[in-house]
Amino acid sequence: MLHFFSSSARIVNTRRAVMECMEVALGNDYSDVDLLIFHASVGHDFKEMLAQAHEMAPQAKLVAASCCGVVGREGVSESMKDMALMAVKGKELAVSYCNEIYGHNTYEKMLVMANELKAAQPGISMVYTLSSGIDIDNDATIRAIEKVFGSEVTIFGATSSDNMKGVVSYQGIDSQVFQHGAYLVGFADPSLKIETQATHGFLAIGEPMVVTSSTDHIIHELNGRPAWEEFTQRLGLNASATCGDSIPIGALGQKLEPEVAKEYGNSHILRVVTHRDGNDMYYATNCPVGTQLWLTTRAEELIFSEMDRLVSVVKERMQGHETVAVFHADCLARGRFLFNRVIKDELVSRMQYPFYRQGECPPWLGMYGFGEFARLGGKNRYHNYTTALAVIYR
Repeated sequence: MLHFFSSSARIVNTRRAVMECMEVALGNDYSDVDLLIFHASVGHDFKEMLAQAHEMAPQAKLVAASCCGVVGREGVSESMKDMALMAVKGKELAVSYCNEIYGHNTYEKMLVMANELKAAQPGISMVYTLSSGIDIDNDATIRAIEKVFGSEVTIFGATSSDNMKGVVSYQGIDSQVFQHGAYLVGFADPSLKIETQATHGFLAIGEPMVVTSSTDHIIHELNGRPAWEEFTQRLGLNASATCGDSIPIGALGQKLEPEVAKEYGNSHILRVVTHRDGNDMYYATNCPVGTQLWLTTRAEELIFSEMDRLVSVVKERMQGHETVAVFHADCLARGRFLFNRVIKDELVSRMQYPFYRQGECPPWLGMYGFGEFARLGGKNRYHNYTTALAVIYR
């Protein structure tokens, strides 16, 4: 049977931050912990982080990812020195990983990892995925995992990020640190169930841009013009702008089917551009010719009302069962880049409090990243600019 423990810290010294996270989450005995999942801001040294964790729990499997801030039981923090931990005890899990994963080979790399996961642990019903947030085809991630485990498996997780620059993000596995890596964690405890849901609260505006030339997840042209030039012009930016300039204001919306839109609480699903090569825009999913893309604007009241609805829907599906752990993926553009501290804290409080157990927040691992996974319309889907909660319960 799997048991979850979490903590977070805001300490400059990387090794000391690991020590505090471990001590708060697990006390003084680390001998029986089987998995350690770290999220840390890019101000931390990832090799030092993994080395310290291995020193304290040499028997545990270690995975890690960079982010633009963390959300834990202790609340939310977005600095260059944040760290959060989810520790897991129990044998009903497996981990696989790879390096050098990009958009063009996402499916092949993920397929190998998914097969390794299945061979290592029978009965996996949910898969936590974390990969590079830059140059990745996340639809291919879903297709590969479902090829091995079937569409009934629940995929949750995120893509790693930096401090919203779109330059480099990190993934750590055991003692190795990658810039284009990925890992999968499969959970096979038959006593556990999971509910996932995502929401963004943005509204589409104006006339759509049309993809007129693309290769898989790379957009070459919009409206017959070089993609980056057309995109930045529509945003009111100069073509010399960076991805970091465009991310806070450049959420792109794709229209959803009416029934799916009703469940989502919004008529569009959003996408982010985290990398460009000249005028080519690297999309987060496959983007065929003819795709219509709307610019969007945030609607603050909708962000809060849809967050409340998300929590209510998830709680209803759980039918009163006990929350064991929450994995929380949030878009970095929903953090301090859109909200001031007070509003951000209120938003996190409103998503956490309904899951409290006997007055305490359950184990909670949240990150501000480049993208999120959650089910929508009965299918595993990849999202951007959302809050996505994966609530594991027993």
